[in-house]
Amino acid sequence: MAKIIQLEQLVEQVRTGLIGLHTDSRKVMPGDVFVAVPGTTVDGGDFIPDALGKGAGYVLCRERSLPVAAGDAWYVLHEEPQVALGILAAAKFNTATLPFPLVGVTGTNGKTTVTYLLEHLFNMAGKRAGVVGTVTNRWPGTELESKLTTPDCLKLHSLFSRMAAAQVDAAFMEVSSHALDQNRAAGLEFSGAILTNLTQDHLDYHGDMETYFAAKARLFTTVPMQGKACVINVDDPYGRRLLPQVANGLGFTLHDQVVEGCRVLRGEILACTVDGLHLRMTLDGESWEITSPMVGHHNASNLLAVQAMGRSLGLSAADMRGLEDFNGVPGRLERVPNDKGIHAFVDYAHTPDALENVLSALRRVGFERIITVFGCGGDRDRRKRPLMAEAVCRHTDVAVLTSDNPRTEDPLAILQDVKPGLKDCAHVLIDADRRNGIAMAVAEARPGDCILVAGKGHEDYQIIGTEKHPFSDQAVLKELFG
Repeated sequence: MAKIIQLEQLVEQVRTGLIGLHTDSRKVMPGDVFVAVPGTTVDGGDFIPDALGKGAGYVLCRERSLPVAAGDAWYVLHEEPQVALGILAAAKFNTATLPFPLVGVTGTNGKTTVTYLLEHLFNMAGKRAGVVGTVTNRWPGTELESKLTTPDCLKLHSLFSRMAAAQVDAAFMEVSSHALDQNRAAGLEFSGAILTNLTQDHLDYHGDMETYFAAKARLFTTVPMQGKACVINVDDPYGRRLLPQVANGLGFTLHDQVVEGCRVLRGEILACTVDGLHLRMTLDGESWEITSPMVGHHNASNLLAVQAMGRSLGLSAADMRGLEDFNGVPGRLERVPNDKGIHAFVDYAHTPDALENVLSALRRVGFERIITVFGCGGDRDRRKRPLMAEAVCRHTDVAVLTSDNPRTEDPLAILQDVKPGLKDCAHVLIDADRRNGIAMAVAEARPGDCILVAGKGHEDYQIIGTEKHPFSDQAVLKELFG
């Protein structure tokens, strides 16, 4: 017969800090808590015997996961172990209430750029900022490698506990749809949330766009705290649906969108050139302007999102000038200098919409020709592969199809899935070897042309099979340019 206690009793035990809290049975020490979290591929309940064998003093699990041989451990039964884990993590790390505003940024594209911009804006305003996201997890004096866009629940609480000890003034976090669906941010209260956009991606996980939208919307409608500042892109149709559903919403638009009964920050592009952007913003009757070295309409939208949140968190119109010397994010339309007269960029774009955005932005700038190197990831949504090719063809003079993290799929089979979308391209080059593909683009380019190497951005590896092999688009370009 299992010995049962209530969650509140376990919270008090964890709050003492004398016992460990784990979701990995391999890390359990005698007396520790093991939380059996249901996963997408494995169920933590299957590892309860392993945790008991390591001497777990407490097990939190669903009732159906109770083992026949309960051992000497105390059990907490909870139908949503991930939610309970958030409560326990907040008790362990003292993060139930953070001493700084936490802003979550979600959307298909732009999350990394927006968090970097927010960090820069707040730093320029004299504040200490922290960031959790795809590239690194960092705050003043500390920078840690990032393995996921949004870390697991225990890691998140640990990071924000360390930021609190470092006395940061604000933290900005990329929040993926997977993380929202899996309650990885359980136990955290957000002071703000941003929706950058919503376009087709991750349907291999979510199944359809409505389920994907519902996962993103949770950050605004169900994740604490009440009254948080919600900044939403109303140029996006999903954003226009979401804004009226939130209590403290502020929309932003480059296209003069109106959402009945809602406040909207309006942006106007006064200039968009190879040298950057000049924007005018209007909110509640107040106007201001900024210039930015960032290129493209999609970055104009990112700049609006950041300014809307900055204003919502108390920064002034004058503070927005702090964005004017931000040069960009590693792997996000990152320029690779050379002496050949060729404009070369590396970008993380790996969805149809992201390619559409970055390529249309480059097309508007006025380069002689655009040469795009791209591929499609293996073990991911196959439906978007021809759509990515179509987006490339709409804006590209020369399309170079190659591999991009084929993982356990046959690279040649992935290329076959992509090819139907290339039928309208004027000039197509194909090589499954990514280095060869980039070399073909460089050989093709002439002075005044633009090369975009898309898909990997900041990544310095190529996943073939289940192994990561060192590979950097930036390094390859620099080598080829001599």
